[in-house]
Amino acid sequence: MRLLIVNPNTSAGVTARIDAAAQAVAGPGDRFVTVSALSGPPLIVTEADTQAAIAGVLGAVAQHQDTVDGIVLASFGDTGAAEVRAAYPHLPVLGIAEAAFAEVRKMGGAFAIVTFAPEVAGPLLAMAARHGVGERLLKVAHLPDRLRHRPDEIADALFEPLAELCRDCAAQGAQSIVLGGGPLAGLAARIAPGCRVRVIDGTQAAIAALRSHVRGPVRRRAAWAPSGH
Repeated sequence: MRLLIVNPNTSAGVTARIDAAAQAVAGPGDRFVTVSALSGPPLIVTEADTQAAIAGVLGAVAQHQDTVDGIVLASFGDTGAAEVRAAYPHLPVLGIAEAAFAEVRKMGGAFAIVTFAPEVAGPLLAMAARHGVGERLLKVAHLPDRLRHRPDEIADALFEPLAELCRDCAAQGAQSIVLGGGPLAGLAARIAPGCRVRVIDGTQAAIAALRSHVRGPVRRRAAWAPSGH
């Protein structure tokens, strides 16, 4: 399976983390190419950031789309998903929020979102509602301080308090936990051993979903059909 994984943020360090998370679940014959958006903000937080990133996402896809079986958009705003689907209707396109929330639906029960700063909590809550899982969301748990780290520093600098938030959410009844935010790619594997419920990595969830789509009983070169919203 050949996938193009686009980080809609322009942080090279975050792109490297996303690539590492992807390569960790690569199988024999898989080829994952992970790139940053060609232009836009280093971290997408606001709606203005989202709009500024779309052109850069489309530019990155244009450089690689002829050689892939599917595309993953690795930000929790699913940034550019509608535009990429419209431009490349022959390719399945999946954002990591859509993939993570699809996993939540399959698992059943209440879930929580854990993220790194209060300014991203509102958009994550909105994405849960958009993808049809808002009623099952126990809480969006975030660290209290506003973001002060570079995007590529977030996962390492905040690992311990993020892991503690995950454990707290599990104790409060969450049956699964979504790590919200592209900069947290790969962190689920580090948190999972100390947490009694499933911790979902959006990038890896998207790869698993596209693997099923591309290698299904009847292979379909068709656009991904969003579900639950």
